[in-house]
Amino acid sequence: MAVRRYIEDTWRRVSVRHGFVEVDGPTFEYLDLYKVKSGDAIVSELFHFESRADKHGHVDEFALRPEFTPTLARMVAAKANGLPKPIKWFSIPRCYRAERPQKGRLREFIQWNVDILGDATPAADADCLAVCIDALREFGLTEADIRVGWNHRELMTKGLINAFLAPDHVAQAYVILDKLYKLGDVDRHKLCDELGCSPAEKAGFDKLAAVRECELADTTARDAILESFGPESSGPIREFDRWMAQRGMGAFSNFDFGVVRGLAYYTGFVFEVFDRVGENRAVAGGGRYDKLIELFGGPAMPAIGFGMGDVVLEILLRERNKLPASLLPRPAVFVVNALESPAEAQTLLAALRSSTWNPERTAIVRPGLHALTSYKTTKNVGKLLQEASSSGARLAVLIAPDELARGVIKLKDLANRAEREVPLAHAVEEIHAALRV
Repeated sequence: MAVRRYIEDTWRRVSVRHGFVEVDGPTFEYLDLYKVKSGDAIVSELFHFESRADKHGHVDEFALRPEFTPTLARMVAAKANGLPKPIKWFSIPRCYRAERPQKGRLREFIQWNVDILGDATPAADADCLAVCIDALREFGLTEADIRVGWNHRELMTKGLINAFLAPDHVAQAYVILDKLYKLGDVDRHKLCDELGCSPAEKAGFDKLAAVRECELADTTARDAILESFGPESSGPIREFDRWMAQRGMGAFSNFDFGVVRGLAYYTGFVFEVFDRVGENRAVAGGGRYDKLIELFGGPAMPAIGFGMGDVVLEILLRERNKLPASLLPRPAVFVVNALESPAEAQTLLAALRSSTWNPERTAIVRPGLHALTSYKTTKNVGKLLQEASSSGARLAVLIAPDELARGVIKLKDLANRAEREVPLAHAVEEIHAALRV
């Protein structure tokens, strides 16, 4: 649970920092919502069920959400005219897939979704990818851990046709590109034959497949293919490459012929985040889906977004030793009670933990503190102070008989070991003041 909260808090912090607003939707939707986006074949991948029949015998079909994008599209389609543009939303929903659990894929998972709607410019593409990379950096991952492969379906299509592809073979080409680096030469040639590729097209795909081995260290082979695509395609691709480098993301990302995203609704820029070692599934993926809002009955609206699941991300963070040593929240104060009775300590704890509410400002003006105490019954103050230090607390508060008889308690800074006495009557104010220093 601590790991999950760490991941979710990081996603949320980065999203807000980049100007996104959090939204959510129902855990289940009408089954047809997913059929509209992905076709009838998606039903076998979902947990779906029927409602009770109403008085007319009508039954609704529902499905637990496997992703958030259809919900987002439905929400935007319903309220599009009243929403300021661009719409910048993020969500962290719980999702479900009816499939066999395996490494990197579970039946239940958390997914971070980030979307920009109403902005058709390449700047929105770069901004979307920047949020993704910024979050990965926030987790401590570097270009040695991950790689972002990106492509542009529209530019790719024009380039392939200009270089070697027959215009009526575009659909077949994307089937091959989606498996470009997953198949060996023999299996790829077999797939090309099954899809009716010409010898020139097979040779063209061979050149694309050969690029992956050298593209990260030497872009010569990639650039030669881009030249054959013609300036209409290669120019914008190179421009986006330069843009990424200028924004400090060049070391993470590179143009990748094999990143096309299998879902048919992607219309332009697409990307996937890979484990650099190649031992795990994609960490994240997304792209531009400019036709989806229309598909759900809304107005024409450009859109781009991505999703990042918690399952593969957690595996990667553990394998790279990137999780913080301690994920439990550190208390601000540890109350050490050396008295026979717990009454004084409990009274002080209650006061420290309570927030101060200002009714005129309708706001909390002094938040309560995360304060702990020992539940051990011992008069050994040294052991209690060791427990306080082990908790990670910044400040220890000692309530002891001699000090209490004089109406004071002792504050001890657990970092520099400095200590001082303060009046018990002003203990809460003094402790807040000490923590602000």
